[in-house]
Amino acid sequence: MAPPMRILFGLLTFVTIGMIIGALSQLAFIRKLEESYGIPHWSNDKEAEILRLGYVKPEVLSWSPRIILLHNFLSMEECDYLRAIAHPRLQVSTVVDTKTGKGIKSDVRTSSGMFLSPEERKYPMVHAIEKRISVYSQVPIEHGELMQVLRYEKNQFYKPHHDYFSDTFNLKRGGQRVATMLLYLSDNVEGGETYFPMAGSGECSCGGKFVKGLSVKPIKGNAVLFWSMGLDGQSDPNSVHGGCEVLSGEKWSATKWMRQAVHT
Repeated sequence: MAPPMRILFGLLTFVTIGMIIGALSQLAFIRKLEESYGIPHWSNDKEAEILRLGYVKPEVLSWSPRIILLHNFLSMEECDYLRAIAHPRLQVSTVVDTKTGKGIKSDVRTSSGMFLSPEERKYPMVHAIEKRISVYSQVPIEHGELMQVLRYEKNQFYKPHHDYFSDTFNLKRGGQRVATMLLYLSDNVEGGETYFPMAGSGECSCGGKFVKGLSVKPIKGNAVLFWSMGLDGQSDPNSVHGGCEVLSGEKWSATKWMRQAVHT
């Protein structure tokens, strides 16, 4: 090889090696930036994985009533898992009878649903979700009721209501409901918003209509945490909420109610 060619070849080799080293350095720098901004690299940290640290993004929607939207609260696999467990056992949903505390059928609520069993609560994926709910709500797992999974089909809804109890029967089984976590399990739903008529100061969309208040669109993986009790420890009448009419698709959700004391 002629001397000029050897020099040129050497320069090209040097430049190529330099570019490779530069690219690797840049990747390492980007990785450090991601870690500093919370993009998760769990590295076998089971606790961080259960809590989805770096994925869950809280957004305060209202301070009175207290409503927090938790983006990316569930993985897509977790959403599909809950739906798969529930689907074979769906029944017409009921509401609580204020006189007896028992579930009764009502035109106030037109969905279908089911409750996970105490045994299913111990399943690894369900337990991970329950632990995540407990950490983000700051309410112990044992204060939570069994999770309910719901399906709303076209034209189905849940009229505005309160989650706190007005009967004495249910209060004996763990006290008043303190907070509720709503988990959205499906996409491609038109309508089906969660509606808070006493929150916000403007208008929002609810089942294709514009109404006064605040609404949350059901996006798969997101969750809404809201409080039925105020900071004074009293039931908050402004926590009234409902499920808007589904216009198309199926709205799947899961509900977790949390009590003042251990639920029995």
